[in-house]
Amino acid sequence: MRLNTTNSFRCLKTKEIYAILDGDVKFEEYTFSDNGDTVEVSMPYLSGSALCSISTNFGLPVTYHWKNGTNLSRWQYLENLFEYCIKEDKCDKLLAYLFNKSQFSSILSGHTPKATIDAYEYFVKLIVDKINGLLSLSSNELIINNSRFVIRKIGDNVAISAPTVKKIDRRYIQELSDRALNDIRQSNYDSAITKSRTLLEEVFHYAIEKKSENSSTSGEIRNLYNQVKDLYSMHGNGNIDRRINTLLSGLEKIVTAITEMRNMNSDAHGVGAARIRICEHHARLFVNSAVAMAEFILSVVDRSQS
Repeated sequence: MRLNTTNSFRCLKTKEIYAILDGDVKFEEYTFSDNGDTVEVSMPYLSGSALCSISTNFGLPVTYHWKNGTNLSRWQYLENLFEYCIKEDKCDKLLAYLFNKSQFSSILSGHTPKATIDAYEYFVKLIVDKINGLLSLSSNELIINNSRFVIRKIGDNVAISAPTVKKIDRRYIQELSDRALNDIRQSNYDSAITKSRTLLEEVFHYAIEKKSENSSTSGEIRNLYNQVKDLYSMHGNGNIDRRINTLLSGLEKIVTAITEMRNMNSDAHGVGAARIRICEHHARLFVNSAVAMAEFILSVVDRSQS
């Protein structure tokens, strides 16, 4: 049975499930196998600002105005994010991000590798079981199949289709660039920087999927870029002209700079974050740099396919 995952994830849109996913609900105590320490089983706690940051990372820009008391409730941020991811067919990636082992580091740190892995696997199984307890009333269940999150009717067999690779070409790059430049013309520099990051993320995902590989679920754009470098053998090579290696090093700095600028200054964060004023020429530099990087990666992908 193949699923229409775009609509099936709607059954997760309940306050009870949001409370589990944002870390509000704690379950039984877990005892670590290495030293006997205990901890309550739960998802990592997601603050309002963290939820805004995650939303923006997934392409839904949200600003957290923590000073003026106009914030949504945390479950509302999560509901809006799920609604967006349902429309964009990103729920699988969202759940993969939320359940990624790196997200549990603050809860599970300080133990041996084996004890940490054992605890993480126990946490995921118990939390998914608790979610399925809530879903059982609608005869649905959440399963993890080959590292993908899927909603199915209880008892149904599921055949996971290979993900459809989103068409990324120079027209797509130009269209996103035009939208970012339009933001700049309207003095919306934060949104332009967000689109710069989105452009790079989309191109990196595309490059990885063209190799029939799964993208990193860590949420770090640099990890995606490193994955692309590994898959396409883009590491520095002593046999390549020094100037080419210098250019590749410069491209890596573009990725780092856009990531850091977006994290510090874009619309992922509210007025409480340390921010510096973005000027028009800064925003244009970031957009144009992202476009140059995206077109280079696309060329690498096209060359590997020929």
